[in-house]
Amino acid sequence: MRKAFVLVAILILCAFILVAGCGQKSEDGEGKPKIVIGSKNFTEQLIVGNMVGLLMEDAGYPVEYRLRLGGSSLVHEALVNGNINVYVEYTGTGLMVMLEEDVINDPDEAYAKVKELYKQKWNLVWLEPWGFNNTYTITMARSKVQELGVTKISDLKDIAKDLVIGATHEFIPRKDGLAGLEEAYGFKFKEAVGMNEGLLYQAVKEGQVDVISAFATDGRIPAFDLVNLEDDLKYFPPYYAAPVVRGDLLEKDPEIANILNKLAGKIDDSTMAQLNYEVDENKKDPAAVAKQFLQENGLIK
Repeated sequence: MRKAFVLVAILILCAFILVAGCGQKSEDGEGKPKIVIGSKNFTEQLIVGNMVGLLMEDAGYPVEYRLRLGGSSLVHEALVNGNINVYVEYTGTGLMVMLEEDVINDPDEAYAKVKELYKQKWNLVWLEPWGFNNTYTITMARSKVQELGVTKISDLKDIAKDLVIGATHEFIPRKDGLAGLEEAYGFKFKEAVGMNEGLLYQAVKEGQVDVISAFATDGRIPAFDLVNLEDDLKYFPPYYAAPVVRGDLLEKDPEIANILNKLAGKIDDSTMAQLNYEVDENKKDPAAVAKQFLQENGLIK
């Protein structure tokens, strides 16, 4: 009698475990790992973060969005610590900010270096670049360019002392930012005003500052009739965008890399600038802009 009771108890326990296991399986996308996506706090990052999520959702993965986490270092630490497991980073930022390596101006060499060292140091994997190079630029209003007769950054050498530059708080101290730029070109601006990235373009358009540090793929550059000065000393390194994924996530499910690599080489600078413009100036939702692009290119249903 006792043996029969024990047998029944074991069968009930097994049934409970089986049901619980099935319930868990249905919650996490039929056994697929959850994709936890992070991003920095500016327009382009919100768009590409949503692209990551939409691609993964379309493939049947459960997705959690943790966008607008902050600056580069905060998002990187979230990835290293496992608070997120994927976000889109830029090769120049990875190389010089996270790895604290010297500038590499060749795009392929820079990518190979970050790919190798990220894997060694943190078991983080760089997937294939998506195509656009969101490098920094030094940008002015066209009217100011014409007034001063400048076309390249070195033309500012004798007049920078009279000019005010607007820049993000992150850009000002970075060695691939303002401090390094002034050292490389041998001049110093009269004043550097730190401000939110979203305010920079309006500020230079309205003459509140004379020059700004901008992003090459920002749609407000052509929209506001701004001009990027030529980086004639090739100071700014390449900033090609690519997803960076935790190695343990790819070990669980290598297919994730194939899904995100569908965007490899699919977005050029002008396309990314237009997507950014749709959000910044046409006030469209970043998720809606991302979804429309992916659908129009046959990448999601």
